[in-house]
Amino acid sequence: MPFEVTILGSSSATPTTNRHPSAQYLNLRDYCMLVDCGEGTQIQMLRYKLKYNRLNHIFISHLHADHYLGLSALLYTMNFHHRENDLFIAGPPGLKEIIDVQFQHSQTRLRFKIHFFETSSTKSEIIWENDELTVQSIPIRHRIHTCAFVFREKELERKINSEQCVFYKIPFACYDMLKAGEDFLTPEGKVIKNEVLTLDPLPSRSYAYFSDTIFDLSFTEYIQGVDLLYHESTFLHELAERAVETFHTTALQAGKMARAAGVKKLIIGHFSARYSNLNLLLDEARSVFEQTELALEGRSFFVEYTDVIFEQLYV
Repeated sequence: MPFEVTILGSSSATPTTNRHPSAQYLNLRDYCMLVDCGEGTQIQMLRYKLKYNRLNHIFISHLHADHYLGLSALLYTMNFHHRENDLFIAGPPGLKEIIDVQFQHSQTRLRFKIHFFETSSTKSEIIWENDELTVQSIPIRHRIHTCAFVFREKELERKINSEQCVFYKIPFACYDMLKAGEDFLTPEGKVIKNEVLTLDPLPSRSYAYFSDTIFDLSFTEYIQGVDLLYHESTFLHELAERAVETFHTTALQAGKMARAAGVKKLIIGHFSARYSNLNLLLDEARSVFEQTELALEGRSFFVEYTDVIFEQLYV
């Protein structure tokens, strides 16, 4: 099952001719989600052949313009193309009001229902889940109410040990019970332990999205050991004071966060428009955390059960 992150935008507040504001398209076990929705997001989705009609969940980190201005346009397009499925949108207080006012003054009536969820500025919480996934919000430190998001696969079922099940003549109808961790009771009343008949499940996969925030290692408690971490890296460390003033992070600090959290791979993004050579930021982050990649637009990151790999999308 896929566990994939595609970068749609990686610029900070000011877009450039080749970098768009923040947005990412996630395909997690065939549940398609959008994280942040900067200006031009729907155009980027068209460019990289990502279907907006598959989106059922949108998560907005905060209400600075470069993280949500594309949302209304995307919703208008969905409506224009006769979307009927419900849509879940999570974000800070005020987001629903912004959307409602725009629809009110454009006299737009949606054909589909939006379920809004307000993220908390004071506590971390599970804001959405189903049988396979959870999404957790984490209040982080920016100039306004901002949340990070952690996407986790729930613990997977145990795997059937076919050789042992054949040896003990286990009925196929009992396999679901075994996958759930139960022991098998023979007609003679003998208990065959589950660990004899099954194998350990594959490890659950995880992705953490850290939008605009000042450097704070206390957040590592929420992301220890995640497979893939996206962390904003607006500045080189020579502008560390500027980062503090604007409540942002340097590439060096992002690397330190990844190292302290013991993540498998780091993606850095939200680059200041002042940088045309992004390898400077990459080199700085890699100086403390080697497994770092750039959030280049069109690039997809795949979390496999043994590793994190990436490929460049060419259109």
